[in-house]
Amino acid sequence: MHADEIKQEIRTLLKERNAVLLAHNYMRDEVQEIADITGDSLGLSQEAAKTSAAVIVFCGVHFMAESASILSPDKTVLLPRLDAGCPMADMVTVEGLRELKARHPGVPVVTYVNSSAAVKAESDICCTSANAVKVVNSLPDREVIFVPDRNLGQFVAAHSDKTFHFWDGYCPTHERLKPEDVQRMKAAHPGALFICHPECNPVVSALADHVCSTSGMYDYCRTSPARTFIVGTEAGILYRLRQENPGKEFILASPALVCPNMKLTSLEDILEALKTMTPVVKVPEEIRVPAKRALDRMIAIPRD
Repeated sequence: MHADEIKQEIRTLLKERNAVLLAHNYMRDEVQEIADITGDSLGLSQEAAKTSAAVIVFCGVHFMAESASILSPDKTVLLPRLDAGCPMADMVTVEGLRELKARHPGVPVVTYVNSSAAVKAESDICCTSANAVKVVNSLPDREVIFVPDRNLGQFVAAHSDKTFHFWDGYCPTHERLKPEDVQRMKAAHPGALFICHPECNPVVSALADHVCSTSGMYDYCRTSPARTFIVGTEAGILYRLRQENPGKEFILASPALVCPNMKLTSLEDILEALKTMTPVVKVPEEIRVPAKRALDRMIAIPRD
């Protein structure tokens, strides 16, 4: 089938199934183009929960579909590629987190949303890259356990006077961006602003004109008078940045900024998921309820 035919059939099936199609900011261009809603992982789950759709088709990775299931237990959540995982989320286990908690009794656990539902269920509160600083600083405790992203944790620690106990996790894609890559791009594009995600290594973030979440990047680039931006996050974000800012130039900081998991989902996968109504992601109630409690505590904290 031609791509346009596949898109048309997807739209027909979405209507028949009373389904909403979500695409993360890092998805392939053609997936973002056809989606009902694009955004970051938590924002998508929240928006989907507000809709009257009976089915959520989540073009993202496994933990994102879990978050949609946590917030919309009565909806059917489809993840077109069940093998689309997140290496960072896989770096922290329930057993490992329990051991860390045992070493620091009474210290609250702040867990990045890029984690499994089971790990969220072991946590006191979640955070996004957009609200992590506010979440941590909202806690009365003097110490926090921060999992799983050490880079985001160190970024937050630089804006907090609390003592941190980090889990040694990271995003392999963001970790591949090196300071020499940034310096080389800055030299090639004098006057360009460098923006990056806080999942980048602190030595990279230190070179940035602005460090923020993907949602923050859209806002920053839209309102900035600058005309050229060097972008330090996954390549998929360039699609919407260029759509929203036709008069501005966006340059990927490194060709290594491509997440293979985020690029798995194709139009054909979406069509097959809608035809077969599989694969379904469903979080069991004994995990969903405590995980939702940690998410709800976070949702009360303002985003950037």
